Amino acid sequence: MEFNAEPTDARSMSFVGTHEYLAPEIIKGEGHGSAVDWWTFGIFLHELMYGKTPFKGQTNRATLFNVVGQQLKFPDCPGTSNASRDLIRGLLSKEPQSRLGVKRGAAEIKQHPFFEGVNWALIRCSTPPGVPRAVEPAATVAMPAPVKPAPVAKVEINSGSKRMAGAGVESGGKFLDFEFF
Repeated sequence: MEFNAEPTDARSMSFVGTHEYLAPEIIKGEGHGSAVDWWTFGIFLHELMYGKTPFKGQTNRATLFNVVGQQLKFPDCPGTSNASRDLIRGLLSKEPQSRLGVKRGAAEIKQHPFFEGVNWALIRCSTPPGVPRAVEPAATVAMPAPVKPAPVAKVEINSGSKRMAGAGVESGGKFLDFEFF
């Protein structure tokens, strides 16, 4: 028997996060549970392996549309194992109930073939297979002066809208508005 301490049935309508890491159910405003954490883990693994997130668009809005509507595609380079792509594909399932990790939590992830050979009980006292050497920085490069961002237009918020601004911040204030799809 396995003990699963992760909440699986709790639902929330609030969120905090970077556009590229938001799960589809958050963007669509459907409410969400712990499955969003496994989605975020999948985005994180993709970024670690390929150097970029899988649904990045030219704008935040384009990124949100990509997360909801674009199929997951893996770059040709660098080459990665079938097991790593299968793990990421399972974590980035658009349907939360079929996402890897939803049924049995971390135990489900740990048993994936990508982690074959990992002794989880002794992970904290294991030696990593390689430790990168520190690299001396090259000649210092002069950085251009920062560009001042354009002001954000004020947006009218009515009670029937799905538009939200940051907590306690008027629309058009310090934070950009977010609109659910």
